[in-house]
Amino acid sequence: MVHRPLIGSVLAALLALVAPMVQEPHPAERSAGADSAGRTALVTAGTADGSAAEPAPIWTPPLSTRGRYIVDATGHRFKLKSGNWHGASGTWNGSGDVADNASHHAGENSGRMPLGLDRAPVADIVSGFRELGINSVRLPFSNEMVHDSEPVTDASVAANPGLRGRTPLQVYDAVVTALTDAGLAVILNNHTNTTRWCCAVDGNERWNASQATDVWETDWLFMARRYKDNKRVVGADLYNEVRRNVLDDPNWGLGDDHDWFAASQRMGDRILQEANPDLLIIVEGINWTGIPVDGLPHARPTLEPVQRLSHTLVRSGKLVYSAHFYDYTGPHHSGATGVGETSDPRYRDFTSAELRDVLYQQAFYVADQKERHFTAPVWISEFGIGGRDETGAKQQAWFKTFVDQLIANDADFAYWPLVGWHENRKGNGWALLSWDSAGRRMGLYDGDDWRAAAWTRLVTATGRTGPVAPVRRWSMLSPDHADFDQSLRMRALPDWDSGARKAVCPDGQRLIGLSHTGNRGLCTDVTAGELWSTSGTHEVVFDERYVTGGQDWASGYTKLQCPANAFLIGYSVRGAALSAALCAASATALGATGRTVWFDRGDNRPATLKGGDFAYGQYKGQCADDEYAAGIAYTGRVGSAKTPDALYCRALR
Repeated sequence: MVHRPLIGSVLAALLALVAPMVQEPHPAERSAGADSAGRTALVTAGTADGSAAEPAPIWTPPLSTRGRYIVDATGHRFKLKSGNWHGASGTWNGSGDVADNASHHAGENSGRMPLGLDRAPVADIVSGFRELGINSVRLPFSNEMVHDSEPVTDASVAANPGLRGRTPLQVYDAVVTALTDAGLAVILNNHTNTTRWCCAVDGNERWNASQATDVWETDWLFMARRYKDNKRVVGADLYNEVRRNVLDDPNWGLGDDHDWFAASQRMGDRILQEANPDLLIIVEGINWTGIPVDGLPHARPTLEPVQRLSHTLVRSGKLVYSAHFYDYTGPHHSGATGVGETSDPRYRDFTSAELRDVLYQQAFYVADQKERHFTAPVWISEFGIGGRDETGAKQQAWFKTFVDQLIANDADFAYWPLVGWHENRKGNGWALLSWDSAGRRMGLYDGDDWRAAAWTRLVTATGRTGPVAPVRRWSMLSPDHADFDQSLRMRALPDWDSGARKAVCPDGQRLIGLSHTGNRGLCTDVTAGELWSTSGTHEVVFDERYVTGGQDWASGYTKLQCPANAFLIGYSVRGAALSAALCAASATALGATGRTVWFDRGDNRPATLKGGDFAYGQYKGQCADDEYAAGIAYTGRVGSAKTPDALYCRALR
């Protein structure tokens, strides 16, 4: 969303501009009815001259992921061509009379619900989305909205009298139903804690800025359960633009209450395990850290930390990463003009080649690099620009070049915003569709909006379509600060090593790599797929009871070895020291021929380096793709921290 700086003391003014953002809408696709299986046929956007387009493939919920692609229940690619319908997270600027339109961003008062319901019937708004060629809508909400019991005003739903007397959440319900009945996918987006415009130093910088983390988690479980039976509600976008507040930065992996990696990991797991196993879990990178003053550290990390520390959810195939980009911000530019402005380049200052490289570094590498622990779809869930009144050459060039990059990367995307107000064709200008107080619509394809050609290129671009083959999964284990048990089968059982931090692969995967220090592990289903027997038999190994005579594969070292026909799925640690190995019984016979892979003095991994660097800066050992890990060796000699030194790798067959 468009960021609004807060003015106060010099420090507050600087920090208020730390993370400007403008949310963008996604391209919509026109519903052409449903087939007998309940799958919705879509039509791509009209061309710039308004001519109709041909039907696009049908889709069947729920959605999941295969490598870098989102797919529907039939395994066909479902590219998120989305837009943001904002308002339910708030438009109030934070000062002035809430009832006064002038106190709201760009003078647009949403009335605590999706914008525009005072000016146009919801059916007309949704029909407009389909004309744009989008197939999905990111629908922001605030935590305050979830608990707001005050009915919306009659005036705020003047064009939708059936919504009179409803609370903001009940209006949100009606909007979700209208969107999904039209065949559009809906992504729930927790945008703010409080119902007000985002994003600056405003009490909404983090998921727990104005509320306790457990409130945030409870609200998410409530929302995920609320729409569980509506299968076209396909995703949970956990929080918007995590950024610095006045005193503190968010972080990615430090284990404190500002740790966005840990909070989103836990929240994603809880939604999938306790509320709705069908939802995509969407995690946006960190939007801003530091103070925007030349000479002081400051940056927009986005998804760069993911390559060193990635999420592993309890249900594989549900993770999507996201990032936001606007022309006036930059990798180290807050987007401010004047107070808080630095000499760093904005995205619009880069050449086409420079922009390509920086977008790859900050986001697109996650989807581009195959068979890595971090490989996942990347959804650019916000981008946008002023419309008819934006005459800046750099701004217009940036938008067209950014669209080129979305097309070149076949990226999932969402424009900000879909809906706005206008009077006499003048207004905020960012929206693709705007209505005046008399209900007259101004649209992207009216013939006077310079964005139309680029938008049409984007929503009609040729990209990957059709069936996407299943991929082998690679997952990181990171019990850095707490348990990292990603197996639903093990979570249902009693604690198997009380007091230790436990790491377990997701169901269907096996442990294939370990780091010498840092407690990191690597899981995969490569070559073998699901190995664990349906009986669920497992064993915790604390000693050498399964090391038989003549099989001392690490002489002088303590060896935690699985019994015959069992394989490693996890481990536990106390501090840095290895505590136990977790073994699972195989459903089929496993090979017994083995070799020792030492990694106490350097990396020892297959040349392909599949899985990626799962323990950056640490020595790592990894079995081959056609092997399974059957044991871990360590030493307790003086000077050793009892960390893993070797893996016992056996042939799968």
